[in-house]
Amino acid sequence: MLHQSSEQTGPARGAVFIHACPPALCLHVEWAISGVIGSPISLNWAVQPIDPGQFRTEYTWAGPPGSAAAIASVLRGWPMLRFEATEESTGKADGERICHVPGRGIFRGIVGANGDFLIGEQQLRHLLATATSREDLAHGIETVLGAAWDADLEHYRHAGDGPPGTWLHQVS
Repeated sequence: MLHQSSEQTGPARGAVFIHACPPALCLHVEWAISGVIGSPISLNWAVQPIDPGQFRTEYTWAGPPGSAAAIASVLRGWPMLRFEATEESTGKADGERICHVPGRGIFRGIVGANGDFLIGEQQLRHLLATATSREDLAHGIETVLGAAWDADLEHYRHAGDGPPGTWLHQVS
């Protein structure tokens, strides 16, 4: 459980998206998130249509700043999970998005109030100093933006949005 008082730092809000979880871990994931949030939760699990045998769910939370990182920290103990933990920016702190993909590990990006990733000055200076070509620079920027994690997770994010629409064509 987080021991930081939300009265001192102000409440934060966010969400956790479990994109792929084996059925045997579903209750363990609920218990882990409950431990961070500080109260029991019950998640509504659905079959993950693009990953047979896996389940998906999402949960919005409110708590002290740092809750997204704490949730990601407990979930990364199961390396087979695909998940994202987000925290909205507040008046006092930037937000963040933390992603985990099996075999790739954790990506953490700082998110500004408008929802864009923020790249620090030192990161940019390092990229400019070490890139030997435009392609190197582009690859470095893609890396600090978490493009590889996004590419993997994008299919999972929209897998449960419902069946694709059917286009009706005019017949003459």
